This record gives sequence, C-alpha cells and structure tokens, in this order.
Amino acid sequence: MFDLVPRFDPIEPYATGMLDIGDGQRVCWEACGNPDGQPVIYLHGGPGGASSPGARRWFDPAVFRAVLFDQRGCGQSLPSAADPDTDLSVNTTAHLISDIEKLRDLHQVEKWTILGLSWGTTLGLAYAQAHPKRVSGLVLALVTTTSGREVEWITEGVGRIFPREWERFASAVPDSLRGLPIVDAYSALLSDPDPSIRQRAAHEWCVWEDAHMSLGPGHQPWLQFEAPKSQFRFARLVTHYWRHHGFLGEEQLIRNIAVLDGIPGVLIHGLYDVSSPLETAWRLHRGWATSELHVIDDMGHGGGEKFVDTVTTALHRLAENGDKWTEKR
Repeated sequence: MFDLVPRFDPIEPYATGMLDIGDGQRVCWEACGNPDGQPVIYLHGGPGGASSPGARRWFDPAVFRAVLFDQRGCGQSLPSAADPDTDLSVNTTAHLISDIEKLRDLHQVEKWTILGLSWGTTLGLAYAQAHPKRVSGLVLALVTTTSGREVEWITEGVGRIFPREWERFASAVPDSLRGLPIVDAYSALLSDPDPSIRQRAAHEWCVWEDAHMSLGPGHQPWLQFEAPKSQFRFARLVTHYWRHHGFLGEEQLIRNIAVLDGIPGVLIHGLYDVSSPLETAWRLHRGWATSELHVIDDMGHGGGEKFVDTVTTALHRLAENGDKWTEKR
C-alpha cells in the first residue's frame, strides 16, 4: 500500500520464492535490484495489505538489494486470511518478527535497513527492538505503534472529526454487539457464518478507513473500491491485530525506543494525518537519540511527490552515511 507514486522505473525481481515458515504457513517473497547492493527489507501496511510490483520502485536498483514479502495471510502468502477458515491464532506480531528473521537467514544478510509504511512502521519497530544487532537503519513513514490508545482513537475518537462517516460505520453494528468496543464488534461480524454479513462488514470497514485517512484536499478513497476478497482479508487482519493492540504491551514500542539509540532512523509523517496523529512519531523521535523526524505539511496518511522524495532520499542517505550518522534534532 501507499506505493502509488514511487520514484524509480519498474523492475522485475531477480529471485522469488515461497518460504515454509512453519505453522502450516508459506510466505511469498521476492528480491530485486542489485544482488550485491545494500540489503533492505520492505514491510507493507495493513495489517492485511500486501506487497506489489509498485513497491519495488521505492528502491534504486543500482544501490539496493531489496527483499519484499507478503506478511502471513496477505497477498500471495498461504493460507490466505481471505479464506474465513484460515486460522489467525498463528498470525501475531511475534510470528511476523520470526518470519523476518527466517527471511534474513534465507538471504544470508547480516544486517539490513528497514523500510516500513503505516502498519509496517509498527512491525519495523517491533522487529528492530527485538533484534537491534540485525538492523543497520530504519525509514519509517506514516508512523504508528498500534497501541490501545491509538486503536481507540482511530476506531472511535476520530469520529468527532468525521461524525457523518462514523455514524454510518457504527450503525452497521447490530444491537446484539453494541456493548463491545467497535473493533471487537466488527471482528465478530467478520467471523459470522453468513457470508453476506461478513462481506458487508468488510465493506463498511473499508469505507470508514477511506474516510479518516486524511484531511488533505487531494485525498482519494480507494479501499472501498477493492475486490470483495481483498476487502475481507484486509478488514479481518486489521481487526485481528487492532483488537489485540498489535500483540504488544501498552506503549511498549515507545517505552523501549531507547534500545534503538545508535541505529539511524528517519521518521516521516504527514501533518494532515488524522488517523495516526503526529504525536506518536514525535514521542518516538524524542526518545530515540539517533532519529530524525520529517513532517510533510501537505500530506495525510500517504501520497504525493514530497513524500516519495523524502522516503527515497532517506534510504539513500542511510546507504551512503549510515555508519557516520549524526544526530540532527
């Protein structure tokens, strides 16, 4: 997701595969760019998004050896969360961190840079804090930590800014589920045995996601126009992760951010991002001595030439100067 205007020309991967990661799961991966280049891994958004051919274009193919993959249940990884019978108990942040390590071993990478977008920033922070010796730098754009506070805001609090859209979102919940947090209510609807109930819930979830992404005048909705199968996969995994607060302790990633001191980091966030307010990126930056924060003043939750330039410039700076990184706060 959020790879609509990348900088570099389209390329094909030089290697692809399906990695058996246990638990009956196989992760679809690809490697592109320069096989002898700077190792970098791409962590897509969601939870429930996927990688794409466009995501390859974030990386200068002369400079980077980029590994991209579809997280468990996503994209071409199997089994798909779009199948309502797929077990999500083996789909947690700890499982995804383990998958990234298995991919690192497969590709014989000692350290790599992380590019994470949206949910990928939560996953990137969690991975880096678990394995700091395996990370040479992080570029984290559209920053989230999936804390309970953030989940409550994005599913309920932000309705104060979009009351009409939130009323539609909430009214899709039947009376029998009204006592639950709305993310739990939608999770229940997405597990209903009636396929029509599941699909309506997935569509309404995607309509709400489109509504709160940005206050920017150029924002264009897109999730509500995705195929029903993609909407269901997305909504099912988002609610699974959000109702468990990313399977992390409350504010764990902010509390432990000093673990990353000494590792270069660039945080990139939009001023008009109301679904993921700037506060989270600010707090991470203030606690992470070797980080920079770039606020894009005409952007919401992704998009635009300035955003693309900021991400790709940060990747190049890390590739060229990561071992000489100095604090610029």
